[in-house]
Amino acid sequence: MTLSQFAAPVWLAFLLVVALLIVGYAVVQRRRHKQLLRFTNMDLLEKVAPARPSRLRHLPMALLLIGLLMFTVALAGPTKAKKIPRNRATVMLVMDVSLSMEATDVKPSRLVVAQQAGKSFAEGLTSGINLGLVAFAGTASVLVSPTTSRDATKAAVDHLQLSERTATGEGIFTALQSIQTLGDVLGGATEPPPARIVLMSDGKQTVPQSPDDPRGGYTAARVAKQRGVPISTISFGTSYGTVQIPNQSGGSERVPVPVDDPSLKEIAQLSGGEFFTASSLEELNKVYDTLEEQIGYEMTRGDASRPWLILGVLATTAGIGSALVLRQRLP
Repeated sequence: MTLSQFAAPVWLAFLLVVALLIVGYAVVQRRRHKQLLRFTNMDLLEKVAPARPSRLRHLPMALLLIGLLMFTVALAGPTKAKKIPRNRATVMLVMDVSLSMEATDVKPSRLVVAQQAGKSFAEGLTSGINLGLVAFAGTASVLVSPTTSRDATKAAVDHLQLSERTATGEGIFTALQSIQTLGDVLGGATEPPPARIVLMSDGKQTVPQSPDDPRGGYTAARVAKQRGVPISTISFGTSYGTVQIPNQSGGSERVPVPVDDPSLKEIAQLSGGEFFTASSLEELNKVYDTLEEQIGYEMTRGDASRPWLILGVLATTAGIGSALVLRQRLP
């Protein structure tokens, strides 16, 4: 335990007083022993004090000094890290609903698994957090504005509809706008509530072609960084996923839709967030569990003096009690 972990470390200086009391007690005991040895008639001394004093005679004072030590630490205000649920924070779940989510490399399909994990994430998020939902394909839309009610989010996740193309940047910009709107509505604080975007996608951005375009994913990530909204990206799927796409001849062809880890990793880095990968329901749930811990709780230092006070009371009481039992008087 370091000095920074005490609310009032100046009280630790009282430990010097405790140390002086220990030294003083030792000096007094040594003087008593010397005075006893000055008794010149050793035969008479043996008759007067035939047995050596028990070491237990030091127990009461030892317990009292330990109690004083515990009280001193308690006065210094020890603290410890505590995990407490966040309140007023905003989380926007941004889900890719492009046609590549039909791929069955993750059984029964990427979309079905994403829906299951998304609902589980909503249920597990701490109650004080405002959760919203954005779905994006070629365009993006807010399906659920940030709210502490989880039922609307879970219902919206159940009814996600797939569409063509992937506009990752639009999904991020839409989420940022929803976060800003909620901050404006809440108001009353010097700073807006902390916010996080959780972006789950399986493919490469197709609209616009360049992620550095003014409406591209990288540009959106930079804007998120400026606004202090980190983006946690989840690359969901495998490198061998395929989907059946209609062709111009009226038939269909199977097209590979591998996950695009590099771009999602770059978005996370540009925004100051973290990058995750998942290729199964189990892995996706683990990612969401990790995010729930990071987003749903914050670490703060709280008072930890109570155990020291309890130990101090117990040691002091035991010292007084042992003095009465062993010496028939208080120390």
